[in-house]
Amino acid sequence: MDFVQQLETPNFIVDLDIMEKNIQNMAAVCRQYGKALCPMVKTHKCTEIVLLQQQSGATSFLAGTIKEAEKMADAGITDIMMAYPVAGAANIRRIMDLMRRIHVVICFDSVETALLMEEQLARENLTADCVIIIDCGLHRLGVNPSQAVVLAKGLQSCPHLHFVGITSHPGHVYGVSGQEGIAEVAHVELEILAEAKQELQRAGFPVELVATGCTPTAMYELQSSVVDIIRPGNYVFNDALQIALGVASIEQCALTVLATVTAHPAPDRYIIDAGTKCFGLDQGAHNISLVQGFGIVKGHPELLLESLSEEIGKIRVSGTTSIQVGDVLEVIPNHACVVANMTNYLTGCRNGVVERRLYIDARGGI
Repeated sequence: MDFVQQLETPNFIVDLDIMEKNIQNMAAVCRQYGKALCPMVKTHKCTEIVLLQQQSGATSFLAGTIKEAEKMADAGITDIMMAYPVAGAANIRRIMDLMRRIHVVICFDSVETALLMEEQLARENLTADCVIIIDCGLHRLGVNPSQAVVLAKGLQSCPHLHFVGITSHPGHVYGVSGQEGIAEVAHVELEILAEAKQELQRAGFPVELVATGCTPTAMYELQSSVVDIIRPGNYVFNDALQIALGVASIEQCALTVLATVTAHPAPDRYIIDAGTKCFGLDQGAHNISLVQGFGIVKGHPELLLESLSEEIGKIRVSGTTSIQVGDVLEVIPNHACVVANMTNYLTGCRNGVVERRLYIDARGGI
């Protein structure tokens, strides 16, 4: 029997009880509100976790990369949405190969990208369902409601593309602080989606689905009559950013980085053997720092992980602490999605006892 505190470090730990409860709770609340759940896979890039989500009630999955979509198809998932437009001959060929195996919904925010896909679909004698991305305030991808009608008309020149609905992602919610900011982002997002749906319907385009969401805004989208499908990702693990936004508690954070205290060079300074190649550098989004430092050291509020080098982290002590060189610490990362992508596998445990490895098998290049 292996115990977490006896593992080599750095290590990437997932508390299976917490993760499974997070998965089950999101699925349950989706059933309560009658919404389909389409989790974003980029959070964990792990087909074992995908299957847990499916068993709990996820009806489809959102892929951030073609690799994620391919690995999910290999695992038996038959309904996948792509989060971003796909272009480039090699990438489009991979999407065509997927379409021969499973149902893939692709997305566009320009006719130019759609025409590239149409050309290959015609050549392969395939058809594909597609959605239009609506910009609900993130100003990354997407069009505004009036432009959505123009784009839908443009898609009519692509007979192998079947328009089925609209999507959005309110990622700018990570640039606010607290529940009031989250509520405002969600309110504006839902108004824009409602307007886009109405504009399209007025122009004669049936909107079969409206899909949107992220973990902080999920509860607002669940209660909306406009939304059919929600697409959160981070809820599986949660992290320090979700805590800072008031969306999750420490007890709901499943993913931690395990690190050993390797040095004590000054009375108020300790060094651990985990740095940017474990934690990344996220402290917030859109030039707003939501957290202090680079993670929350569990059980030690007096410790601040204040800076990182590639392989080490510097901890600052406020007041007194009981930690010593050789101690093993668990740190809740600021951004779990980045951390899960730093490793080939997560070490799954229950009650401090190691149970199994969860392989990050949908990561590109693994």
